[in-house]
Amino acid sequence: MELIIGILILLSFFGLVFYAIKGGNLAIGMLIMALVWTVLPMIGNTILSSPEFMTEYADQVTTSWIDAFSSVFQGGPEGWGSTLVNVVFGAWFGRVLLETEIASTLIKKVTELGGDRPAVTTILLGIVTTVIFSSLFGAGAVVAIGVIVLPILLSIGIPKRLALCSFMLSIGAGMFLNPVLFSQYSAFFLDANGDPTYTYSGHVQWGMIALAVQVVFNICLVLFFTRKKKSKFWAVETDRPVRKKLNYAPNIALLTPFIPVVLLIVFEIPIIMGFLIGGFYAMLVCGRMKSFREVCKIFGKDFFDGVVDTAPLVGFLLIVPMFNKAAELCIPYFNVILGNVVPHSTFLIAAAFAVLAPLGLFRGPLTLFGCGAAVLGILKGAGFATAFLAPLLIATSTVMEISCCVTQSWIAWGIGYTKVSSRDFLKLSLPCGWIITAILVMITYFMFG
Repeated sequence: MELIIGILILLSFFGLVFYAIKGGNLAIGMLIMALVWTVLPMIGNTILSSPEFMTEYADQVTTSWIDAFSSVFQGGPEGWGSTLVNVVFGAWFGRVLLETEIASTLIKKVTELGGDRPAVTTILLGIVTTVIFSSLFGAGAVVAIGVIVLPILLSIGIPKRLALCSFMLSIGAGMFLNPVLFSQYSAFFLDANGDPTYTYSGHVQWGMIALAVQVVFNICLVLFFTRKKKSKFWAVETDRPVRKKLNYAPNIALLTPFIPVVLLIVFEIPIIMGFLIGGFYAMLVCGRMKSFREVCKIFGKDFFDGVVDTAPLVGFLLIVPMFNKAAELCIPYFNVILGNVVPHSTFLIAAAFAVLAPLGLFRGPLTLFGCGAAVLGILKGAGFATAFLAPLLIATSTVMEISCCVTQSWIAWGIGYTKVSSRDFLKLSLPCGWIITAILVMITYFMFG
């Protein structure tokens, strides 16, 4: 009977994979799976026939239906609630960077520094974009920066496909240290009490290495494609009047994107306090704190806009913990059916991730924004440590999905904005993402395997 339940659970997993690849709503898909993965193991627990199985998994098989439903559908979202505030305050900080023109000023100054050297300008813009998105998050923020960066790249003769791919790789590189995105990832790694088992302080070292790898690869990509191209820089013209009348932020304000991350890493100041310090510092040095009434008005508006930016993610991210809790109930049955199939070698798992990295595209089984949570549950059940699994899945999710996949909202926008076909974009982004992911997987194996 344990084998039958295990097979049904595994079949439901493949159903989720198919549903995600077909473009189904992931929030609804995860919710349905949370219910299925709660009901199936509970049915199995009531009709068990193997004394050995009951003895080995005594704690799990004695769980009552009410306790199971409470743990999955109540405890799951509640456990992630404390992390949600990090996302909200991070989104507010991002809006401050945009509204004070700090982000656009950084881009314009770097463009001037690059002069009439297209490759140098592209590389510098990529580095600045990475810095910006180590704090900034959201599709709205990407669009706001993209309408500045992409016209510049196109106007200096950078091919459309290369400009778009380089820009998206730059965003993805910054996301390796982005506290807002990390808060979303941490929802997948919670203990029984809802506390994170993979912390930002434990992630930073690997995150900085991953950021550096993607930045260096992006530089090599630009140099390779522009090695024989000669082009002159000319003034950027755009049909967006608001961008023509750019008010430059003061130089001292350009430190703002670094403030939350530096305060957290160097001084261990909580990230929310770092966002507040950075945000009010930006408002002060940019002259937006002329009166208490004006501060209240600006704070309220930026907070509202920031929450709107993250709203589409919140529902999905409150359902993910339900799915994770349900996966814990399924672990005994995963072990029955996959215990002798899933390799217990960290080297083989790392090799599989490197070879199968493209499965992180199209919300597939190697991205946490698709079916990766199910794979995580299976691998947890096989006994692999979070310190090893987290970087693997964060690598495939951040590189293949966030940086390279056409199903990512801001990449879909970029494709439409630059008029690059999805096929042409994937022809470049897929091999780039595959190579970067393979490198990060090898690094992860040597660091944590």
